[in-house]
Amino acid sequence: MIRFLIWDAGGTLFDTYPSVTRAFGQVLAELGASMPADTIMALARQSTQHAINTLARETGVAPRRLAETFRRRYDAIPPEVQPPFPGVCALCAFIRERGGRNFIVTHRGRASLMGLLRAHQMESYFSDILTKEDPFPRKPDPAAIEALIRRHDLDRDATLLIGDRDLDIRAARAAGIRTCFFGTGDHTAPADVEITAYAELHAWIVGRE
Repeated sequence: MIRFLIWDAGGTLFDTYPSVTRAFGQVLAELGASMPADTIMALARQSTQHAINTLARETGVAPRRLAETFRRRYDAIPPEVQPPFPGVCALCAFIRERGGRNFIVTHRGRASLMGLLRAHQMESYFSDILTKEDPFPRKPDPAAIEALIRRHDLDRDATLLIGDRDLDIRAARAAGIRTCFFGTGDHTAPADVEITAYAELHAWIVGRE
C-alpha cells in the first residue's frame, strides 16, 4: 500500500512551465535575442539551469546576465497563474485521509514554493518540505530523499516519488523507493508507473491495496 508521496514541485505539483517559458522569452527579447517557445520549454523541462546554459550559448548572451534577468522576470509572475495540475489537491487529500503523508523535495527556493502553496491554499497538505536552501546536493543525488525518509521513518515500500524529469526518477530509484513519472516530457529512467493525469495515479494507488 502506498502511504507516503514525495512530490517534486515545478512541473509536477504546479503547471509552471508556461510561465517559465514566457519569462525566458521576455528576457531574450529584452537582451536582443530570440528562441522559439517550444524550444525554450523543452530546455526548461530538463532544468532551469540547463535552459540558461543552452540559451546563453546559442544566443551569445552572458549566462549570468541571462540568469539574473530571468529571475527578475519570473519572480514578477503571480503564483496565482501557476496553478496545481488537475487532481493534485484531491490526491494529496486522499493520501492524508487514509492516514498517509505528503512531502516535497524540490530545487525551487523556499520563498517561491511557499508563495505557490499559499496562493492555492495547499500548505496544510504537506508534512515536510526540502528546498534548494537545505544542505543537500541536487537531484539525481538521493541525499535529500534519504534525509526525508530517515527524518520521518518512512517505509520505503510504502513511499512513492512523483516527478516530471529523469533526475527525479533516478534520485528516487537510488533511494530505494517507488517512482511515478508525470507528464509527456522525454525521459529514459524507467519508472514504476507513468501517467499524464493524476486520476490515473489515484487509480493505480487504489489498485495496489
